[in-house]
Amino acid sequence: MTDRAEPAVALLEAREISKSFLGAKALSGAAFSIRQGEIVALIGENGAGKSTLMKIMAGIHRPDSGSLYLDGNPIQLKGPDDAIRRGIVLIHQELNLADNLSIAENMVLGREPTWGGPLGLVDRSATVRITLEALAKVGSPLRPETPVGQLPPGQKQLVEIARALSLNARVLIMDEPTSSLSQRETDRLIEVMRELKSRKVTIVYISHRLSEVRRVADRVVALRDGKNSGELSRGEITHDAMVRLMVGRDLAGLERPQTQSGKELLKVVALRHAGSAPDGVSFAVREGEVVCMAGLVGAGRTEVAETLYGIRPMVGGRVEISGAGFVPGKPSEAIRRGLFLVPEDRRHHGLILAESIRGNISLPNLRVLSRLGIVSSGLENRMANDGISELGIRTTGPAKPAGQLSGGNQQKVVLARWLAAKPKVLILDEPTRGVDVGAKGDIYRMIEQLTARGVGVLMISSDLEEVLRLSDRILVLHENRIAGELSRDEMSEEAVMRLATGSASGRAAS
Repeated sequence: MTDRAEPAVALLEAREISKSFLGAKALSGAAFSIRQGEIVALIGENGAGKSTLMKIMAGIHRPDSGSLYLDGNPIQLKGPDDAIRRGIVLIHQELNLADNLSIAENMVLGREPTWGGPLGLVDRSATVRITLEALAKVGSPLRPETPVGQLPPGQKQLVEIARALSLNARVLIMDEPTSSLSQRETDRLIEVMRELKSRKVTIVYISHRLSEVRRVADRVVALRDGKNSGELSRGEITHDAMVRLMVGRDLAGLERPQTQSGKELLKVVALRHAGSAPDGVSFAVREGEVVCMAGLVGAGRTEVAETLYGIRPMVGGRVEISGAGFVPGKPSEAIRRGLFLVPEDRRHHGLILAESIRGNISLPNLRVLSRLGIVSSGLENRMANDGISELGIRTTGPAKPAGQLSGGNQQKVVLARWLAAKPKVLILDEPTRGVDVGAKGDIYRMIEQLTARGVGVLMISSDLEEVLRLSDRILVLHENRIAGELSRDEMSEEAVMRLATGSASGRAAS
C-alpha cells in the first residue's frame, strides 16, 4: 500500500469531507484526488460512503465540512448544473435516459440548440451534428434517430457517456457502470474508457467488480465506514489487497465445499412460456444443492424463474415440488408450496422502500405472526431482529425504512424475509449484483447454511467467478433452451462460455 503524497496540483480534489444524514455519519474526514487523464477506482463496502463522496464532488450534496478544489483552486458547487459547467459529470448507476426519445433527443435534452434564440425552433441539423460528434468519441456507430428504448444496456451506457462528453466533461464519475452489462458489453466499455484516458479524459470508477478494477485502474482509493482506509498504486492492485482495504480482513473460505445432495425438491419438465423454445426447459433441483443457471443476457434465465414463481404465464410443461404436481399461476401459491423468488431488481420488485425493515421482513409471514387476526408486534420485532442478526444487516434498528439502506443491506432484507418463511426451494436471481465483497461473503455463507438445512437453491448469475464458486451443477442457457449441463468436474469459464454462445453442445440436462 502506498503512502506517497499526491502531486501539488490535482485536477479534482476533495479534502477532509464530512457529511451526515439525519444524524447518521456518512463521511468523516474523507479525501480523494485525481489527476488529468487518470482512471482512479473508488472501492468500499455498501454504506462505506462512496456514492455520498461522489455526489458531493458532482454538486448533488453539499458537505457539512471540508473543501473541494478544481485545478488547485477552491470551489463551492451550487448544484449539479454548476458541476457540469465546470466539466464534472456523474453517470448514475440507474441511467438517466428517456426511453421514449431518440438518441439525438436525449443527447441535447434540456439544452436543445435552436433557431432564433432560446424561444426559437429546435435546430435539427445542429442536434444531429452534436450527437454524431459525441457518439464518435465513444466509437459508437449508432444512428441519432434510433429510439433509446430499443437499445440494449451496453449501448445505453455508451449513449450516457457520449452525452457526458458532449457537455465537455473533464471528469467522468461512473457509478457501477457495468452492473447490468453482459461480458461483451463490459469489455467494450473498458475499451472506451481506455480510449478516453488516451485523450486525457479523467475517470472516477466506482465498482464492486474487483476483476474489472484490476483491468482499468491506475490507482485504487478505498473507503471504510466513511473514512479513507488506504490506497493502492497500479502495481499493488490485487484482489486480496483490495478486499483487505475494504473490509479490514481477508475473506477466506467462501468456496462452496463438495456436498451430497438429497431427494428431488423441484422437477421441471419441458417448461414453456411465451417466447420460449418449442421444447421448453427441463431440469431438477435436489435437497442441499445449488444449481446455477448461467448464460448471456437475454438467454431466458429470468423468464424461467418468473414462470415458476407465477409472475409469467406457463403455456406448457410440468412442474413438481417434493413429488407433488404444481401448476404455477400466482406468487401466493408458489409461496404456499415453499418456492420463493429473490428478484433481480430488489428496489422495484423485492422491497417496499418506504416501509421499515421490520415491515418488509414480516410482510409474507403475517400468518405466523398473527393471533386471532392481530399481528403480534413482539413476534414481528423478534423476526426482524433475528434476520438483522443472522445476515449482518447494518442498520440502526428494525424501524429504519428499507429505502435508506445501502444496496447490499437492501438485498439482505429481501433474503431475511424468505429465510424467516423457511423455504423448500429458493430462486436467487442475480443475488449479488451491485453488492460489495463483504456483503457477498455474507450472502455466500447464507446460501451454505440454507443448503446445509436441506434447502434447494436455483441461482441465476452473470458473475462467472460466482457461478464456478457456488454451483454443484451449472445449467447453461442459450436462446431460451438449455444448451448443456456441467457437473463440478466439468466446470470452467471456457466451458460455460462455449455453451452460452452456442459454440458447443453439452450433456443433456436431467
